[in-house]
Amino acid sequence: MSETRIDHDRLFKELLSTFFEEFLLLFFPHVYEQVDFRHVSFLSEEVFTDVAAGEKHRVDLLVETKLKGEDGLIIVHIEHQSYTQPTFPERMFLYVSRLFQKYRRRILPIAIFSYDEHRDEPSSFTIKFPFLTVADFRFLTVELRKQPWCEYIRRDNPVAAALLSKMGYNESERVAVKREFLRMLVRLELDEAKQRLLFGFFETYLRLSEQEEIQLRNEVNEMETKEAKKVMDLIVSYEQRGVEKGMEKGKMDVAKRMLGKGYDVPTICELTGLPVEAVEKLKG
Repeated sequence: MSETRIDHDRLFKELLSTFFEEFLLLFFPHVYEQVDFRHVSFLSEEVFTDVAAGEKHRVDLLVETKLKGEDGLIIVHIEHQSYTQPTFPERMFLYVSRLFQKYRRRILPIAIFSYDEHRDEPSSFTIKFPFLTVADFRFLTVELRKQPWCEYIRRDNPVAAALLSKMGYNESERVAVKREFLRMLVRLELDEAKQRLLFGFFETYLRLSEQEEIQLRNEVNEMETKEAKKVMDLIVSYEQRGVEKGMEKGKMDVAKRMLGKGYDVPTICELTGLPVEAVEKLKG
């Protein structure tokens, strides 16, 4: 479970750090309008120990930036939450307090809720008495499952494309969601690295069955000819990469077994076609 969670967090961090500006534009246009994106840097990860719970927590993303027309810096704290936690607002309050203690700057906290169930998440934490409100802490939120995916397919925004896979669709719409994701990817015309990031993110959370993939191809073939060709080329391209990746993994498995049986490195390289460096790594 821990391993999956770490990978889950890594995917969100890669997406948001690569497309930070597009993320704010998509979900918080009022914030986007105020930020000076000429001054954006990503701060080192912060790890906090929750003494009461007996666990450590890594803050997902810290972005240092400026508001337009101001000299002072602000820090955007983006916290990704993949599972339900009743005490989450309190936890956000503690993290922001500790970040403020360290940086002594204004901090804008944002929470992204990406679990698969519908909930009404609070966006504040209050400490008060009948006679005094001691703290009234508020943060911005995005609850992905509550977002109607159809409303995002006309936005040429890479974050919208990737997050279609986590939005509110039902089982009968799975093929349609991937079809529209591919159409968005074609329109965006991103470089290969960014396209691969979006495709990998989407496929992690919405992977079609073999039957659904056949249905997808049929629906693509019914699209307008020029667009259909581009989308089909994209499908074929990623299928070929998947086959190549599988073949590479197969070679690595064979090399491991050969090492276990005492074969020397040059022989393994000759028989598998793997480079010496790859086989040497397997020995460690």
